[in-house]
Amino acid sequence: MSESLRLALAEQREGTLQQRLCAALRQEILSGHLQPGERLPATRALARDLGISRTTVVLAYEQLASEGYLEARVGAGTFVARHLPVARPTPPAPQPVLPVSAWGRRLLQASRPLLSGHRPAFAFDFQPGVPDWSEFPRTLWRRLYARCWTQGGVDLARYGEPAGYRPLREALAVALGRRRGVRCRPEQIVIVNGTQQALTLLAYVWLNEGETAAVEEPGYPGVRLSLLARGAVVQPVPVDADGLSVDHLAALRPVPRLVYVTPSHQYPTGATLSLRRRLQLLAWARTTGALVVEDDYDSELRYDGRPLPALYGLDRHGGVAYVGSFSDLLLPPLRVGYVVLPESLVPVFTAAKWVVDRQTPTLEQQVLAALLTSGQFARHLRRVRRLYQARRDALLTVLQPLLAEGFTVSGQAAGLYVTLWLPPDVDESQVVAAAAAQGLGVYPVGPCYAGRAARGGLVLGFGALTEDQIRTGARRLVAVLRACRGTRRAAAD
Repeated sequence: MSESLRLALAEQREGTLQQRLCAALRQEILSGHLQPGERLPATRALARDLGISRTTVVLAYEQLASEGYLEARVGAGTFVARHLPVARPTPPAPQPVLPVSAWGRRLLQASRPLLSGHRPAFAFDFQPGVPDWSEFPRTLWRRLYARCWTQGGVDLARYGEPAGYRPLREALAVALGRRRGVRCRPEQIVIVNGTQQALTLLAYVWLNEGETAAVEEPGYPGVRLSLLARGAVVQPVPVDADGLSVDHLAALRPVPRLVYVTPSHQYPTGATLSLRRRLQLLAWARTTGALVVEDDYDSELRYDGRPLPALYGLDRHGGVAYVGSFSDLLLPPLRVGYVVLPESLVPVFTAAKWVVDRQTPTLEQQVLAALLTSGQFARHLRRVRRLYQARRDALLTVLQPLLAEGFTVSGQAAGLYVTLWLPPDVDESQVVAAAAAQGLGVYPVGPCYAGRAARGGLVLGFGALTEDQIRTGARRLVAVLRACRGTRRAAAD
């Protein structure tokens, strides 16, 4: 018994030595290695065999006796309790595969390409959508956090409104009206845990299973995930230099009940939805009764010219849900976003938010409200806009010679990425693999397509790299791209 117990004891990792010995003895009894009525070694002998204190063994025996696993008989020793059912030692059984719901099966199928496991570390990681952590206003955030923590009162000790901290919603209503032309009341705003939660909740409160939703092609893969998991039929709509093709959208049958668009800075092409198409889209939505979900992605990080006002600001019939986030402007893990809803959707969306997680954490909302109302957020935004523009320029300067070699660039007017489109003879997957071997993290456009990509490309983020890192990494990438010329033709042969 001592050898088996020694192995069981070695498997225990947590607690004091006495607690680990108790756990090991329980395991031996429940697994059948120690049978009911079987005598245990004397405490002195077991302590010697295990190389531990006799006091530890005595206390472990006493604890297990109080729990009913052991019984002490005066003058005879300590035994496994006789009333326990007989257990037979068996090899560990494989974990059963439990049936899941239809929603769970759809979710697993749709999310498999996105949940591919651990992402390797790269010397130069051009991951899109990641801001610079060193530029986060940590000192200011820490000061506001401490102030909110000490002055927050009972708001921090109980659940708040499911729609979110009211002063934050009030501050957002003012800021969105001033900067994005989104005229709304605070009661129309619901605070969410980022854009992905907003999209998922909108899909559940608006769509029935089997109904059609339209998305941009190419487009953000997470949107398809939310809609497919809901059980929607997802129809891709092509994107060109003027954004989503409303003519293609209007030709879809059955008519989509929901359409998702990123009019300010389309991902991954970087196109801006033209004013003509914005008006055309709103007219289509008014005629069909469809809901337009406007993700105002990257609207605050505009480098070339002034952005068009939000689509929501042009809507006069309550057919647009406006989604925004603080992820790119502050930190992605902050997980605070917001939705501006048509008034008729506010009650059901708020109820959905309450059912899912009750509310977004109050303290972070209080800090963000203080940032917005103090003017500190606007100052931070002006500073990082200049910083990221310089980094964008550094990347474009290194990539410039490629433009004479059949490569093209899009998306440079705003945001934290540019998209480098590859010539027909360059294989996207070969470039990604060759770049990784050189310590470069680059990201293909292929996953942004529901079907086969019409052209290969790379989405190159620059927010988290310094200008020197961008120049060094981009030069390496240029060499990789030139070495990969002809790989697509070779792969086809």
